[in-house]
Amino acid sequence: MKPNDIKAALFDTIQAMTDYKWFFSSRPGIDNTRNRKFPFQKILASVLAFKGGTLNHEIMDFFGLDPSVGTASAFIQQRAKILPEAFETLFLHFTSQIDTQKLFQSFRLLAVDGSDLQIAANPNDPDSFYPGANGQKSYNLLHINAMYDLLQCIYLDAIIQKSRNWNEHRALTDMVDRSDIGKALLLADRGYESYNNLAHIQEKGWSFLIRIKDNTTGITSGLSLPNKDEFDIPFHLMLTRKQTNNVKELLKDKNHYKFIPSNVHFDFLPHNSRRKDPVTFYELRFRIVRFPISDTSCETIITNLDEKQFPLPEIKKLYAMRWGIETSFRHLKHTLGLLHLHAKKVEFVYQEIFAKLTMYNFCELITQSVVIQQGKRKHNYKVNFSDSAHICFEFFLGKVPPPNVEALLMKFISPIRPGRSDTRKPAQKAAFSFTYRVA
Repeated sequence: MKPNDIKAALFDTIQAMTDYKWFFSSRPGIDNTRNRKFPFQKILASVLAFKGGTLNHEIMDFFGLDPSVGTASAFIQQRAKILPEAFETLFLHFTSQIDTQKLFQSFRLLAVDGSDLQIAANPNDPDSFYPGANGQKSYNLLHINAMYDLLQCIYLDAIIQKSRNWNEHRALTDMVDRSDIGKALLLADRGYESYNNLAHIQEKGWSFLIRIKDNTTGITSGLSLPNKDEFDIPFHLMLTRKQTNNVKELLKDKNHYKFIPSNVHFDFLPHNSRRKDPVTFYELRFRIVRFPISDTSCETIITNLDEKQFPLPEIKKLYAMRWGIETSFRHLKHTLGLLHLHAKKVEFVYQEIFAKLTMYNFCELITQSVVIQQGKRKHNYKVNFSDSAHICFEFFLGKVPPPNVEALLMKFISPIRPGRSDTRKPAQKAAFSFTYRVA
């Protein structure tokens, strides 16, 4: 898609929502019914355009340096009249308009992962509040669960949970169940290891490729696996919640039968059953693949991909592609400024999270529309996402005419150096104070 088409799709979505603004108002029939200095459609667009400055600076950047522009207080009052679900709808509808469905051997390549977001302390929200310990300041914590298209490099879905009651497994199954994608391969890391997750993906008609634990606490603990650094073993596992005498005999064959206790969540077997009820089994087919990644460590993967079509070398390559969602979180937080929130109220924070997801897709697709002539260079080159995001935001605001967008993007390119690696240094990122913002 051309930059103009992508921008038109976004503004068409805003206009379509404006036509039904009562549906997205906190008090339908009362809110957003009169002409204001900050009308419904302008609030939507201005929150999308938020960067890292103070709220007053954001208003001046979007509405211009005009003394007649409303105050930050008026902006907040109008913003409070819009439901957080409005920005989720904006994100989902815009994404559906620009989704081009790129395929890898007939599969959509999807990744699911989660990322924490620390926000300003609010003791009145106990589901996300942490009082702090060992001299740390108190804070609130949200968890963003996202589904990401690895070939288009865009977010397709997201669920936000408060950290004290977050559940990545439930978020994954909800996103899988409500997706309208016909055939997909879902890639995920160890946090998503669960028979229930595998069953939901299988019932959807999708394939999965998930890294699992290789110890006594995960799926591998209940199976008989060879003590080797590399293998590829198919499994045809029958799951049940019953333990009759006959079933107990079957359960001795660990690689074909598995008992699921009542305290383990599994949606495709009766949770409770009477003694006279017949034994019910759920059939799950998969492969477990292990391969070395260094002299001292191995990775273990569970997948239902066909062994002939996807041998071990292909499994390695596919799992490596999952890293795209990790990179996207970094761009979302640092490049697009999700860490620089403009509110303490969790409803407003939800608005900004979905606004950033929308603008990430907007910037990524415009960046991809640029074709770089590689020429005779040592490395292949790509558009620098940090620079391109700034240009795309200016394009969204109408400050860059369409003919100049691609020329500007092609000016800011950086080499692609594959194979580089560095030890991850994860650290909790605190919310930025409202007092200290860029000018």
